[in-house]
Amino acid sequence: MKLFIDGKEGTTGLRIFQRLQGRTDLEIILLPEKCRKDVRSREEAINASDIVLLCLPDEAARESVSLLHRPQTRVLDTSTAHRTQPGWAYGFPELSTQHREAISSGRFVAVPGCHASGFVALITPLLAAGLLSPDAPLACYSLTGYSGGGKRMIAQYETPPSDPMLASPRVYGLGQQHKHLREMQMIPGLAAPPIFSPIVAPYYSGMLVLVPLHSAMVHAEHPKAALWECLASHYAGSPVVHVLSEDDVNAWQGFLPAHALAGKDSMELMVLGNDERLQLGAWFDNLGKGASGAAIQCLNLMLGLSETMGLAL
Repeated sequence: MKLFIDGKEGTTGLRIFQRLQGRTDLEIILLPEKCRKDVRSREEAINASDIVLLCLPDEAARESVSLLHRPQTRVLDTSTAHRTQPGWAYGFPELSTQHREAISSGRFVAVPGCHASGFVALITPLLAAGLLSPDAPLACYSLTGYSGGGKRMIAQYETPPSDPMLASPRVYGLGQQHKHLREMQMIPGLAAPPIFSPIVAPYYSGMLVLVPLHSAMVHAEHPKAALWECLASHYAGSPVVHVLSEDDVNAWQGFLPAHALAGKDSMELMVLGNDERLQLGAWFDNLGKGASGAAIQCLNLMLGLSETMGLAL
């Protein structure tokens, strides 16, 4: 099986390439350094592949798809460009049997965004079960390590002398136009996007997505128990996504470090608070289930392999 990673030199592409080393089921097509941005060379590599993995900015990802003319070639895109486009499978197989089948059999698959992964994982089952209304006025905030900003942000944090303004967490997406908002609305089926506050903090990787809820927003007599039971039932048996019990959460003694699952490809969900004021939480690595781990999981399904092959769980 021939695989071409278009954009191998970026943060996500390089991480995927490194993680695929040693796999005997894949022949990775490599371009010489001088050819990696040459359109004709990329076009040849794309159409010589069984699967093309795009690790590019949005416009470049769209260009790569336009270069495809071999009907047998399948595409796995890690950019934002195609996540809500018709004909593209959304690469979160745990959401439903239909999502899993679309990834396994589809020609075009889009890997979810990192922030969106946590939000979608929490909200989609609750809307499907009727515990939340599609018109619920939701909010979300998400703590992430600086690796999510790519090479430029990594260099900004790691190259001395360090800017003192980088020593504390920084809120961004201030205009409520973050690129993940479209999928955060469309994939669960919300009437409007949530109010979203992403926060980048001075650590390398790891993510904690939190969605606050007032009890009046939850259609259940005992909101906390109902939310937990819904999520636990939906993800029961998943090897990747797990729902934490109250004892699991209490073991952290009142503090949840956002980088707790750094280096892992798993995701842990939780229901916090009480029957008056609640928070839904999703814990994972922005470079794992939020990027390269999700891509490898989707790649495995596209190849008909065990979805956990090569994952760090």
